Amino acid sequence: MSAMSRSAGALPLSGASHTSLDDIILARVACAGGATRAQIVRDLNSIATPKLSATQWRTTADTTLARLMVAGILREQRGRLRLSEIGETMVASYFGEKHAHTRTWSDQRDIWLVAKGLGVDASKPALRSALSRVDGLSALLVQHAFGLSVRQALSPSKLRAALALVALERAFGDNVKEGLEKGAALSAKAGRVLAGQLLAKPRELPTDVRLISALCTDQTGVARLDGDSLRLAILRKLAGADTPATAPISPRVALRKATESIPAPVVALTPQVEAAQQRPGLSQFSAGVLNAARGNAEGWPGARKAFISRVWDAIRTSHPEWGLSEIEFKDMLAGAHRAGQLVLAGADLKNKQNIKEFEESAILYKNTVWHYVRVED
Repeated sequence: MSAMSRSAGALPLSGASHTSLDDIILARVACAGGATRAQIVRDLNSIATPKLSATQWRTTADTTLARLMVAGILREQRGRLRLSEIGETMVASYFGEKHAHTRTWSDQRDIWLVAKGLGVDASKPALRSALSRVDGLSALLVQHAFGLSVRQALSPSKLRAALALVALERAFGDNVKEGLEKGAALSAKAGRVLAGQLLAKPRELPTDVRLISALCTDQTGVARLDGDSLRLAILRKLAGADTPATAPISPRVALRKATESIPAPVVALTPQVEAAQQRPGLSQFSAGVLNAARGNAEGWPGARKAFISRVWDAIRTSHPEWGLSEIEFKDMLAGAHRAGQLVLAGADLKNKQNIKEFEESAILYKNTVWHYVRVED
């Protein structure tokens, strides 16, 4: 297999496996003028050392350089390291180029290596410009983290809208778009509420910029979101020198992960777990809830509503194939309300006659408690 046919630009090394740190060292040597050993140790120190002491890093660097030289990828002339023909081919392939370019180290590091870490095409001037700005870098980092296209850096409002859809898809599955009319858009506030569910500690942020900053912090662990800190976090992850903290998992996601880990014979013998794989889309779920609410609604025409607990009892009876727990049902119900597919309402707690149903129906959201599903006659 040729070097150009390998997506990561990595060639097999005799007696050892090629590592992501190898690629970054080669990218440094590819810069104008090559590099001395001391420059390699100094320039890559902050990228490689979160898990290594200074002494360990120097030993690692010396060992790696020796291995790359033995493999014929690097050569040393008058104390300076340079790429061999094989090394140039590897670096070009790594960056998706036909030939290796002799850039400055700052350009190679802050644009091309960061772009590699985010899956961004750095050959496009507009993307290089975005990577040089904190707002563009933050947007691309969040887009990459949540599987969104990185063909351009989205504006805060467009990114918020895209993240809201991601949150809905995680709750209702890939067919969530069935419940959103073509061209319809959530309000900015509703979008932030939904996108805020993607945070490690779900919450609503007052602006789109604050939302994106919070998501960047979750993904990188960086509290101060300046360009240098974000780039360093991306480069450490690219080098395999840093592992982001695992975000808390919601009950719904935990159930899904547990289901995926159960062997096929066990799933076949567990109807509720099997049904969990038949999760309804947003429109299907909302229609089912409203239909169940109509059969349990009270009040006068135009102001009818049903206790959420009664709707839940009806749903688990009429739709066992959904395999929902009560926690999942209420989570999805709140999501459908925020998406504008149905309307939830609070109850007058002065009436103690149905206190048990009040308590069983309650869905707490910020300073609001919902107890009813409204029914439009």
